[in-house]
Amino acid sequence: MLEEIGFFILILFKTTGIQLLGVLGIFFLLGYILSKLQELTHRNYLRSVGWKGILLTAWIGTPIHELGHTFLCYVFGHRVIKVALFEPNEETGGLGYVNHSYRKDKVYQRIGNFFIGAAPMIFGSIILFTLLYFLLPNGQEVFAPLNQQTSNIQAFLISLKETLFKLFSLENLKTWEFWVFLYLAFCISSHIAPSKKDREGMWDGFGWLVFILLIVNIVTLGVGYDITYYILSLNHYLGILVAIFTFAIIISTIHYLLSTLILTPFRKIR
Repeated sequence: MLEEIGFFILILFKTTGIQLLGVLGIFFLLGYILSKLQELTHRNYLRSVGWKGILLTAWIGTPIHELGHTFLCYVFGHRVIKVALFEPNEETGGLGYVNHSYRKDKVYQRIGNFFIGAAPMIFGSIILFTLLYFLLPNGQEVFAPLNQQTSNIQAFLISLKETLFKLFSLENLKTWEFWVFLYLAFCISSHIAPSKKDREGMWDGFGWLVFILLIVNIVTLGVGYDITYYILSLNHYLGILVAIFTFAIIISTIHYLLSTLILTPFRKIR
């Protein structure tokens, strides 16, 4: 009997882990990459032109970051106490904030902490995607390669190459809309990742997601039914989000490389 219980628990945690990694794993990875690129880009500005360099992008990027938090607060029924879309503080390094509260006895609101923390990445990426479509005449062509279902690294790298060539096409470089898009994209991508405080708040919601999934799997596995296939099939519908996040990473990478190239000489002088 104990052996059967132990085997069931092993299968339960294995199944739950596969489901979580299969659906959320790619988003954790992309979020980590965005966070590191943002950190490195900010470091380039701070080491060269200082705090004012951060503000060059923050005045647009931070309000979008905070609006993402605010919108998801309302979606998950949180009480929004105060919103500061742009309130830079050089001493603390803060740029803006959203103060909100929730009822701890409401599971839905506690799960919301996970999505509210991740909101800047979701909201900012969607804004980038929208700007791409409205400001660039070939916006749909730029994004199309990323939206293809790729099954291997080589195909993925080819899609990245196609996107870059279409984005920096000669036709685009000649238009003012492209340069406006590029600046706005740099502003958003520089402040798109969840902050350290945001990430800390996400753990409560993630814990509840795991708990609920465990309960569901206990019931379904208990009656001999594995729902892993159906959960992993969500990736088909989330593919567009992965493509949008990938585009955000492309923009963030370009921003980091350009800031390194342009600002490094100033850092050496200082």
